[in-house]
Amino acid sequence: MAKFWNFVLFQLGWFACVIGAANQQVFWPVVVTLLYLAIHIWRSDQAALEMNLLLKAAIYGVCADSLISLSGFLVFEDAWPSQYLSPIWMWTLWALVASTINGSLTWLRGRPILGAVLGAIAGPMSYEAGIRMGAGGWGPNGQVGGLILLAIVWGAAIPLFFYWDRVRTAPSKNQP
Repeated sequence: MAKFWNFVLFQLGWFACVIGAANQQVFWPVVVTLLYLAIHIWRSDQAALEMNLLLKAAIYGVCADSLISLSGFLVFEDAWPSQYLSPIWMWTLWALVASTINGSLTWLRGRPILGAVLGAIAGPMSYEAGIRMGAGGWGPNGQVGGLILLAIVWGAAIPLFFYWDRVRTAPSKNQP
């Protein structure tokens, strides 16, 4: 049942942040989503490892989205805190995706190729949906190039997040 709620809350957080960005009102969607993430970490059986994973994912996302945006392939609405970085609502979404690694996406553990394929398809589709909802747009360098870059970023992201989380599932050296 926890995996179901993880999936549902991921979807709610995604829609809230995207709709908030489209309407230039991201404060409350980000605050509520961060509150969910704090509860998610607190309820985790290994809270420090979970927080580490979410922070690494957010940093990865900030770097990737910022580079794609600065390269002229993607434009975000509500660009706070800086025109040179992806917006804070996107940072929140990257951490939200990472919260599914030990939740609704656990079925991908040990399947890096499937994770890469899923990421390369679902990641760009998510951006396209957000753009169609008004949370951003394709930059002057075009949609095709942007989708290709997003497919690469997300194709790497999902297996990378599982790799970063491997400590949680690695067998202990003290076990016989």
